[in-house]
Amino acid sequence: MVETTATSESPAVSIIIPHYLGDILSDCLATIYAHTNDVAFEVIVADDQPHDDGSIGRALERWPDIQIVKTGGTKGLAFGCNRGLEIAKSRYAMLLNNDVEVSAGWLSALVKAADEDSDIGACQPKVRSMREKERLDSEGAAGGMMDQYAYPFCLGRVFDTVELDEGQYDEGRDIFWALGGAMFLRMEAIEHTGFLDEAFYMHMEEIDLCWRLRMAGYRIVSVPDSVVFHWGGFSLKAETFQRLYLKHRNSFVMLLKNWSFPFLLKTVPVRIALECLTGLAILKGDWKRAAAGIAGAAWVLLHPFDVMRRRRVSQAARRVPDREVARAMLGRSVVVSYFIRGRKTATDVLRADGEAK
Repeated sequence: MVETTATSESPAVSIIIPHYLGDILSDCLATIYAHTNDVAFEVIVADDQPHDDGSIGRALERWPDIQIVKTGGTKGLAFGCNRGLEIAKSRYAMLLNNDVEVSAGWLSALVKAADEDSDIGACQPKVRSMREKERLDSEGAAGGMMDQYAYPFCLGRVFDTVELDEGQYDEGRDIFWALGGAMFLRMEAIEHTGFLDEAFYMHMEEIDLCWRLRMAGYRIVSVPDSVVFHWGGFSLKAETFQRLYLKHRNSFVMLLKNWSFPFLLKTVPVRIALECLTGLAILKGDWKRAAAGIAGAAWVLLHPFDVMRRRRVSQAARRVPDREVARAMLGRSVVVSYFIRGRKTATDVLRADGEAK
């Protein structure tokens, strides 16, 4: 059966879905077309398959007007999203992982939030776990936060602690970053900042983009009236060495790209000390985490010209000083707060930071 879309000649939102393998793509599309009847949209699928498993062909049989843009295969999420952004015809873009399923009213709530404030560059819906629907998602939860040393956490997830959704984050608020698998973007804003940094391959590319949006003077906000569900772990399994390595490497690169030199003088020594603490994980038998931290730092040391080139791109987006960007961050180390002071939820971490200020 062919299913029609809710698109028009001038869609309000371009939904961009990077796709690797599997019919999970059709599961995602089915929920989009079932629950997006109040916003005109187009769908762009970035085909990043290493081989044709038939999943895109089967999706096209049901939704023949979805657009396919080919990446050449296994180029990563940032590359695929960027190819979709290049052909998007809307004033907003929604970057959506293929393992996300949406709920009623999800897109209209995001459009409404952005329409009401032109200073908003990006939004994130509340993201719950598909495996345990009453629990927040371990990757995006209710919105991304970060400390000044480039360690990210979420409203609802701090390191290994993931909270149940009990309404504690049901009030929309400023956040520092939006999950790349469910990121709503103002196209006008990213025309100024540039697209995702493809050199990240996976992990932190969305945080880096949101940092540049902050540098350009835009806000990032959570929209808890919009709810989506995330399976997670389809493309890169949790706690693999590659996942840990990319997180450490990309986080350090992101810090070096985006802080001004005075802020780097304050943050880099602390970051190096925290990376050394990560290396001590080997004493607990966690060799993967220790090795990933060492490998990530080594990559940075061996590629200074690559980091400087990418830094020039980021700094070109700057419109506001770093003291403005820093206001949206946790003023102290989330690593120390969580592992040493025992603050296990974002609420506790942020409350303690507010009291300290």
